[in-house]
Amino acid sequence: MSLADVTYVPELAAHDHEIEDINVEAFGPGRFARAAYKIREGGPHRRDLSLVALHDGKVIASVRLTPIAAGEGRALLLGPLAVRPAFKNLGIGKRLVAISLDAARADGAALVVLVGDGPYYGPLGFSRIPGGQLAMPRPVDPTRLLAAELRPGALEAFRGEVVHADHAQPTAETVAAPAAEPLPEKLRA
Repeated sequence: MSLADVTYVPELAAHDHEIEDINVEAFGPGRFARAAYKIREGGPHRRDLSLVALHDGKVIASVRLTPIAAGEGRALLLGPLAVRPAFKNLGIGKRLVAISLDAARADGAALVVLVGDGPYYGPLGFSRIPGGQLAMPRPVDPTRLLAAELRPGALEAFRGEVVHADHAQPTAETVAAPAAEPLPEKLRA
């Protein structure tokens, strides 16, 4: 197999079954107990920013991005990232992450967060989130909380309990001021 035979495309609903099979293969039933899974249960991922790698028309790897919030900050949660065993160690996962970061940046995202191994994700632009900055819904090794700032300073506002964006409290930026009542006719000049 040549890497030239692998294509990277946006995820479609038609890929869901194959993606689920890959995640079962990669993470097993233990995936349901993970903090990131608990967050993803809170709402949908961004299918338009999520990707699959195809070989001979079959899904061989996938990565998803899910909107999340912590305090005033908004971000995307990267994961799960999974590659079929026969296609591991070829750079397919790293290519999926790079493409997903480019897609997130083009969409206007300021920050991408994940729970993962620093040695793998560090060269892809991720670094450790300062200890105590985030509270995850389930226990997480704090050394595995990583972020890639797509806009400098975005990590600073991302503090507190991490939730799916659908469950976030509105921020000052997302709450629109109520429309002003028009002046009564007799008060208009």
